[in-house]
Amino acid sequence: MSHSTFETRETVTQAILKGKRNNKLTFAQIASAIGRNKVWTTAAILGQHPMSADEAEKVLTVVGVGRDDEFIALMQEIPSRAHRNVLNENDPTIKRLQEVVDVYGPSIKEITHELCGDGIISAIDCRIDVNKKEDPKGDRVVITIDGKFLKYQPW
Repeated sequence: MSHSTFETRETVTQAILKGKRNNKLTFAQIASAIGRNKVWTTAAILGQHPMSADEAEKVLTVVGVGRDDEFIALMQEIPSRAHRNVLNENDPTIKRLQEVVDVYGPSIKEITHELCGDGIISAIDCRIDVNKKEDPKGDRVVITIDGKFLKYQPW
């Protein structure tokens, strides 16, 4: 019985990121290898979504880790999502995204209610994409959030 070097979900994430770096891969390339969206795949790699055994095996192959049953098992675990990490909260990109939500979230909420009624934009059933848009005044980042509207139900 061989001993796995993967004992926690964090060790799996670090191994994937190391393989990504060593093989000069992008998240989009890893996503393509498993047939998923690049944002979803990146979130899964960072521990926010479980992967199927087949997807985890494909990630192992593409990043060059080699077959490991514990890795595959850890990638299938359902995570505690949206936990706040003090290190991430201090990251300038995370802080600016939080600022966007703080400043524009109430407006987005009000407009959503005008358009759709009383409900919420689902984070469970949404599609997100991130792209670069070249601009003469400096490159721009385009973030698209396509979320299912969930109407509140009286009970």
